[in-house]
Amino acid sequence: MAAEASTKPGSPDHAGHRALRTALGTFPTGVTIITAVGDGGTPVGLTVNSFTSVSLDPPLLSWSLRRTSPLLEYFSVGHRCAIHVLRAEQERLARRFATPGIDRFASVAWRADHDGLPILAGALARFECRTEFMHEVGDHWLLLARLERHATERGLPLLFAEGRFRAL
Repeated sequence: MAAEASTKPGSPDHAGHRALRTALGTFPTGVTIITAVGDGGTPVGLTVNSFTSVSLDPPLLSWSLRRTSPLLEYFSVGHRCAIHVLRAEQERLARRFATPGIDRFASVAWRADHDGLPILAGALARFECRTEFMHEVGDHWLLLARLERHATERGLPLLFAEGRFRAL
């Protein structure tokens, strides 16, 4: 028999939240690192698995960012970002960019584009975008970005499911 749980909006039901996270975790997602330019031109970035395609005409992509993220301002409307789809063998990189309080770019191969946007080496695909829209939704911001340019390489993607990184 399937386990069922109910979550009521606004309730602090931690068991319900855990059950919901478990249920959502059954849906595998790709893993990305999204980068931007921070204060003084310093690179910033984080691991994100909420990335999705929205439209081909015009080319629009979306992702979400925790409402309390200290990096929020660098991804706001008008700012450029690069979305890097990670390869199956880039789990270590995904973990690095998910770790708070470290220099995420130390010992990582990357270059700055013509605007200083950090471009990571070795990604399976890269989408360079400009944020056009942000909408506060629950405990996250939903960001909509217009694609400016992209690149793709051959390989297998890194996936995240059931709380773990996986490969096809």
